[in-house]
Amino acid sequence: MTTTADNTARAPEPVRMLAGPGPGLGIRPRRQRDTGAAIVAPDSPELIAGVEIEAGQLWPDDRGCFTELFRLGAPGGLLQGFGPGLQVSAAVSYPRTIKAVHYHRLQTDVWAPLRGEFQVALVDLRLDSPTFGAVNTLFVGEWRPWRLRIPPGVGHGYKVLGRGEAVMVYATDRHYDPGDEGRIAYDDAGLNYAWETQHK
Repeated sequence: MTTTADNTARAPEPVRMLAGPGPGLGIRPRRQRDTGAAIVAPDSPELIAGVEIEAGQLWPDDRGCFTELFRLGAPGGLLQGFGPGLQVSAAVSYPRTIKAVHYHRLQTDVWAPLRGEFQVALVDLRLDSPTFGAVNTLFVGEWRPWRLRIPPGVGHGYKVLGRGEAVMVYATDRHYDPGDEGRIAYDDAGLNYAWETQHK
């Protein structure tokens, strides 16, 4: 229960269910408009259950820079469990673009930001998850080349920061299936996510 200014208790708003087959998904309404927990380390205790982070490495020299994105079949790697349905894609997004919020009931995503800087938003929509309703924000890109594994049932999206276009390379464990592409509006009142710049 929460308490209003006049000291009367208000019951929490009910979970809004997301229609579709498979595991139960829903939105736990958030009264406070913010960006949730800022994830600043790959092993953060506030990370949504099942989300994995791998810190990418850069090898610069006088010719430019090299980085490795994914290793299929590597034990314990972010692509563990990926098989013949693997698909690798890339998205180019213009400055200040918001692409959110997407979710899948079956598909696992692995993201690797390649150019530019991203504000990544994650929200746990899984009713049976220990972190159901949790919201995470991660700032990733050229300055922080993290790779992210996003399991089914975790809503995800991003905003491009800065003045240049940004490139996100991502692998999925199955080929594109429009029937597994869930959408929630980026400005959904229940998610109440603050995409605007936070003046701290």
